[in-house]
Amino acid sequence: MKVTHALGIEGARTATGVVVVIDVLRAFSVSAYALAGGARECLLVPTVEEARALAAQTPDAVVSAEVDTLPVEGIAISNSPTQITHADLRGRTLVQRTSAGTPVISAVREGHDIYAASLVVARATAEACLLRDPDEVTLVASAAFPEDLACALYIGLLIEGTSDAATVEKLLRPLYASERYRRFASGDWPGFPKTDLDLALIPDRFDFAMPATRDPRCVRLVMQSAS
Repeated sequence: MKVTHALGIEGARTATGVVVVIDVLRAFSVSAYALAGGARECLLVPTVEEARALAAQTPDAVVSAEVDTLPVEGIAISNSPTQITHADLRGRTLVQRTSAGTPVISAVREGHDIYAASLVVARATAEACLLRDPDEVTLVASAAFPEDLACALYIGLLIEGTSDAATVEKLLRPLYASERYRRFASGDWPGFPKTDLDLALIPDRFDFAMPATRDPRCVRLVMQSAS
C-alpha cells in the first residue's frame, strides 16, 4: 500500500486512493468527541452562512463554528472539544464550520473513500484504511501546523506497522516547542480553553473511525467501528 502525504485544499483536490483529511486542533477532534458523546452525525460545511442555514433545516441541530480560530457571534459553541463534551448531543446532529478542516475535506473530489481524522482516532483510522486494502492512501494535513503533520506521520507509520505509543510524543515535539502551542496553552485565547489541548492531543482516545460521505449540502461524518 502506497502512503502519500499532501497538504491543504490543493492537496485534497489532487488526492488519490483512500483519502484521510486531518485536523487535530480542533475540527476533527470536535467531531470525534461529538460522536462519542452520542451525536447521530456531524455535518461539515465550508462557511458560517452554510452552517447557519443547514442547522435551520436540520431538526435538533447544534452548531459549532469558528473563523480564524475565534468564536462566531451568535453561535454558542466554538470549535472546542471542551465545549462539546459539556453539551448534550445525544441523538442530535452537529453542524461544523472551521477555518481548516471543513473546507479541506469539502475539497476532496467525488469518487474517493474519505475519512476525517485527528490524534484521538488515529489508530482506528489507520485500521479502517487497512481493512479497505487500497493500493494507495493519501494523508492530507489540513494546514502546515505541527500537530496535523505529526498526526499524518503517525497514521502513516501505523499503516506501515512501524509505530508505537512513544512515537506520538516524539512527533509532537515541534508543536510543544512552537509559539502556537504557547499561545493556546496560556488559556486566554477566546473560545479555546486550555483543556482543548488536553483533549485533542490524547492519541487513540477512541476506537472508531469517521468515514465521510457527500451530501449535496455538506460532508457527513458518522462513527464506524474499526473492528
